[in-house]
Amino acid sequence: MTLNADAKKVLLRKIPHGLFICGVREGDQVNGFTASWVTQGSFEPPLVVMAVRSDSTSHGMIERSTRFSLNVLRADQKDLAAVFFKPQAGVGGRFDAAPYDEGPLGLPLLKDAVGGVECELVGSVAHGDHTVFVGEVKTATLIADGEALNLASTGWNYGG
Repeated sequence: MTLNADAKKVLLRKIPHGLFICGVREGDQVNGFTASWVTQGSFEPPLVVMAVRSDSTSHGMIERSTRFSLNVLRADQKDLAAVFFKPQAGVGGRFDAAPYDEGPLGLPLLKDAVGGVECELVGSVAHGDHTVFVGEVKTATLIADGEALNLASTGWNYGG
């Protein structure tokens, strides 16, 4: 059996994705990236599931610190998502474009977003070029409810 690579690419890109800024902290080091492979995994306890590229700096920070935040971007924040999507040489510089407060768990929560959650890592599956992290939502901050940014509205492709 042979996988039709063209069909796979088109079909997998049809899966809808939101765009979020994931924040991580390890000691004094703060980093973040644009996450699109995110979903809710459970009502009780409240869980979120997020896939993170295995060779990224933030991946290791999540594994070692066992915590991460997810910031929900407004529908008009495509430019901010782009800042966190681009590769970066150093840790932390992306947050120069995105002022944040520290949440109760010490993780970055953007000041200008729909809001954000802080999660404690409760599980992971490492397979392929991404690791699937499962985080239990421990804190939630709502700044201003509104439409959230999604990948389809940007014209970008990530996946397939």
